[in-house]
Amino acid sequence: MNFTLRSSPPEITASSLESLRSKNTILLASKASIKVGDFANKENIQAFNRDARKVVISSQLVPHRLEGSHMRKKRLEEPNRKLEFVRTLLIDNYDSYTYNIYQELSIINGLPPVVVRNDEWTWEDICHYVYEERAFDNIVISPGPGSPGCPADIGICLRLLLECKDIPILGVCLGHQALGYVHGAQVVHASEPIHGRLSEIQHNGCQLFHDIPSGKNSGFKVVRYHSLVIDAESLPKELIPIAWTSSTDTLSFLGNQKSDGTGEAYDSQLNGKTSVSYFSNKFMNGNSWSSNDGKGVLSTKVLMGIMHSTRPHYGLQFHPESVATCHGRQIFKNFREITEDYWRRFRSHSISERKWAVLNYSVTLMCSLPKMNGTAAVPSGSRLFTDMPRSKQFVNNADQISRLNMCDMVNLSHSLNGVKYLKLKWRKLECLASQVGGASNIFYKLFGDQKAENTFWLDSSSIEKKRARFSFMGGRGGSLWKQVTFRLSNQSDTAVKGGGYLSIEDAMGSTTNTYLEDGFFDFLNEELQSFRYEEEDYKGLPFDFHGGYIGYLGYGLKVECGMSPNRHQAGTPDACFFFSDNVVVIDHCDDNIFIVSLQDGSKAKTPWLDDVEQKLLSLKASAPGNLPSLTSGPAATVAPVKVGFVAEKSRNQYIKDVEKCQEFIRDGESYELCLTNQMRKRIGEIDSLGLYLELREKNPAPYAAWLNFSKENLSICCSSPERFLRLDRNGVLEAKPIKGTIARGSTPEQDELLKLQLQYSEKDQAENLMIVDLLRNDLGRVCQPGSVHVPRLMEVESYATVHTLVSTICGTKRSNVSAVNCVRAAFPGGSMTGAPKLRSMELLDSLESSSRGIYSGCIGFFSYNQTFDLNIVIRTVVVHNGEASIGAGGAIVALSNPEEEYKEMVLKSRAPVNVVMEYQINSD
Repeated sequence: MNFTLRSSPPEITASSLESLRSKNTILLASKASIKVGDFANKENIQAFNRDARKVVISSQLVPHRLEGSHMRKKRLEEPNRKLEFVRTLLIDNYDSYTYNIYQELSIINGLPPVVVRNDEWTWEDICHYVYEERAFDNIVISPGPGSPGCPADIGICLRLLLECKDIPILGVCLGHQALGYVHGAQVVHASEPIHGRLSEIQHNGCQLFHDIPSGKNSGFKVVRYHSLVIDAESLPKELIPIAWTSSTDTLSFLGNQKSDGTGEAYDSQLNGKTSVSYFSNKFMNGNSWSSNDGKGVLSTKVLMGIMHSTRPHYGLQFHPESVATCHGRQIFKNFREITEDYWRRFRSHSISERKWAVLNYSVTLMCSLPKMNGTAAVPSGSRLFTDMPRSKQFVNNADQISRLNMCDMVNLSHSLNGVKYLKLKWRKLECLASQVGGASNIFYKLFGDQKAENTFWLDSSSIEKKRARFSFMGGRGGSLWKQVTFRLSNQSDTAVKGGGYLSIEDAMGSTTNTYLEDGFFDFLNEELQSFRYEEEDYKGLPFDFHGGYIGYLGYGLKVECGMSPNRHQAGTPDACFFFSDNVVVIDHCDDNIFIVSLQDGSKAKTPWLDDVEQKLLSLKASAPGNLPSLTSGPAATVAPVKVGFVAEKSRNQYIKDVEKCQEFIRDGESYELCLTNQMRKRIGEIDSLGLYLELREKNPAPYAAWLNFSKENLSICCSSPERFLRLDRNGVLEAKPIKGTIARGSTPEQDELLKLQLQYSEKDQAENLMIVDLLRNDLGRVCQPGSVHVPRLMEVESYATVHTLVSTICGTKRSNVSAVNCVRAAFPGGSMTGAPKLRSMELLDSLESSSRGIYSGCIGFFSYNQTFDLNIVIRTVVVHNGEASIGAGGAIVALSNPEEEYKEMVLKSRAPVNVVMEYQINSD
C-alpha cells in the first residue's frame, strides 16, 4: 500500500487561507493515497467505508480570520496578577488518554478543565467563551487517532491554533502534529510506528522543560504512541524544535527501569521558576537543535517537541500523561507557569472579576457532573454551557446553587415513585465449607436438580496468591426474584445510543415486555437507585454482594456507551440478569459459609435461611469428582465427537486481518487493535453444568462463572482469569487488565524461562502499557482527581495452561457518580478493544464478520447497595440452542508477528476447546 501523508508548507499558511475558504472545500482521501493538505472540489471526492465521514471540511474550519488586534485587545488587561488557579479548555480528539490529562490538570490547576470534543463547539462558541466570557486561561489539545490533515480527526483544532494566537496552547501527539501542520510543516509516516514504548529525550532547556534532565542516561524517559511525525526539515522559521529523541533506540519499560522508577510523573514534586524570557533566543542553549542543524542530526533523531517563536504555543509528540513517562507532571506544572507568566506580562482580569468568573465556572462545572449521558461522568462543553442565556453563562444565581447542593440527588428523582425498601438477613456458618465437600458439592446439592436451570455461580475456583476469596451461588428463589432479558433493537434504524426490548419474568412466572428507548444501562441505573436500605444490615459481612442483579452484559452494549452502531446482531440476548434475593457465599480463605436473604422491608420471616442452614448442616462431605450426572431422563443427544470446532476465520484469513490491523496502526488510526475470532461446534443437548465442572477443574480461574437461563436455552461456562472492574463499599474502583500471554513450559526450568520471556518482552510490555493508560483514562472520567493510580504494573500471573501479564489500576469514585455509570464509562473493557477505544472498535467491526455476543462482555454482580464486581468474558464456552461457541483473540500492535498472533489466539482457545471435546467423548 503506497500511503503518503505530506503537506507542502504553503498549502496551509495564513497567507494562503483564502484558497480554502470556499464552502465546497474538501479533503481528497482515498485508500491508495492520502495527501494531507491537498484539496479538491466536493463533486470529485470518493468516500470509502470509515473515511466517508472524514472527507468534507466544515466551512467553520477555514473562514475569514478574526483580526489579531481585535483578539488581543479583548484579552489585554492590567498586568502583574498571579493566578490562584488556572482554567483550561481541554479539546478531546476522540482519544482514550484524554482523561489522564484531565486528571493531571485537575490537580495542577486547582480546577478541573472543561472537556470539549473537537466537533462539539462551533468557532463562534470558541470565540464567545475564550474571548467574550474570558472563561479560560489556556488550552490543551489532546492526542487522538488519524492525522491533522483529516478534518474529522482534527475538528476545530487547526483553526484554533491558527487564530488563537494570544492564549497559551499545548498540543499533545496529534495536537503537536496539528501545530506543525497548520504552520506549514509536513506530517509524514515515521520510519517505525512506536506505541507503548519508551525513548530518552534531549531538550533545549526551555521553560516547558524547566527542572527536567536531558539526554541519554539522564532519566528523562517518555512514552510514545504515534505512527506519524513532523518532518523536522520542513519546519518553517516560526516553529522552533525544543525536544528530540536522544538516540534511535526505543526502550521497553521493565527491562530499563532505573532509580527513577514507575510513573515518576505522579511522584515528581519539583518546584522552582525560570526567568527565561518567553520568545527569545535564550531558549536555545548548547543542547539546541535548530532548523539549521546538520542533516545527520535530523536524519537520526525524531522531533519530540516544538514551540512557536512569537506565540505561547507548544507541542509534544510524546505522552506526558502516561503512567510510565518520567517527569510528566512537571511538564504540566511548567505549562501552568508558562500560562501564569504569560498573563502576568500581557493581561490579567481584575481580582473581583476573575473570582466571579471562576466561582461560576466551578459551580456550573460541578452541577453538570451528574448529567451523564452514557459517555462520561465529567462535564463536556455542550453540557457545561447549555440552556443558559449567553449573557448569564457564569451568573451565580440561587437556582444554580440549589442545583449544586442537590448534585447527589439528581438520579434519585427518576425512581421516587418506585422506591423499594429492602431488608437484609444473614447467617454465618463457621468452618463448614470443606466439611461439606467444598463449593462444587454445595452447588450441586443445593441448586443442581432440574439441570441447574436458572442458577448462577460466581466461582473463585482459583484462589492462589489471594487472587479471589469469595464464591456466590444461587437459583430461582424468593418473592423478589426476577429475570430481566434485554435485546438491542436493529442498529440500522436506531440512534447510536441504542434502545431495545426488555422482558421481565417475576417470581410467579408472569412476564412483561417493554421497549426501553434509553437502553439497558439506564434501566439498571434507575433500578439500583430505587433501593432503600440500612447500612447496618450488612455491617460485619466481609464481601460486597448482598443480593441484587447477577448476570452478564454483552459486548454489543457498547452502543450505549458512546460507541458507533453494531454492524452485527448477536444471537444471544445482549444482557441477561437475575435479581437474586437469596445467596449462598463461600469464604475460601476462612472456610466459612454465609447465607444471605434479601426481603421486602415489611417482612421479617426468614424461611429460606432456616431451610438452607439445615441442608448445609446435614450434608456429608463428597468429592466433586464423584458427583453424578446432572442430566435426568433419557440419554442426551450428542453431536458426533469427530466433528471439531470450526473457526469463523481460517488461519490465512486471520493472518490477513492481523496485517490489515497493522496497516491501520501504521497510518495512525489506532495504537493497538484487539482482534478476535469465533469457533463454533454443534453439540446437541448436553449436560452443561457437568461441562462447567470439568472446565473449572481443568482450567481454574479467579473470576470463573456459571450462568443458566433456561428460557433462553442458554448456559455460560466461564473460566476467566481477568477482572474488568470492581467497586467496593468504600468507593474504590479496581481494574485488572491482562495483556501479554505465553504458554506454560513442560519442565520447571522451561516454565521459568518462558515466564521471564513474557515479563521482559518489549511487545507484551507495550501491549500492557497501552491498556493500562486506557483504563487509567476510563477510571479518570469517574474518579476523584489525583486518586487514580497503578499499584501493580506488568506482574506475571500463572494459570494452568498460560502465564499472563497483569496490571492493577485503582481510583476513588466521585460521590455523585452511580455504580452503573462507572461501568458505562469503561465498557467494554479496554483489553478487548484496543486504543483509542472508539476508533479501534469501528475498525474491528469492519474486520470481524459476526457479533462477539457474550464474549468480550462481562459477567458479575450489581449489589443492591451499589457495589459491583465484573469479569472480562474470555476462556468461555457459550452453549446456546445446541451450539457451543468460544471466542479468542489478541492485541495487535506494530511489533506483532502475524503468524505468532494466530498461534496466540489458538493458545487462548485451547483450554475450553479441549474441555468440550473431552467431555463429549466421556459422555458418549
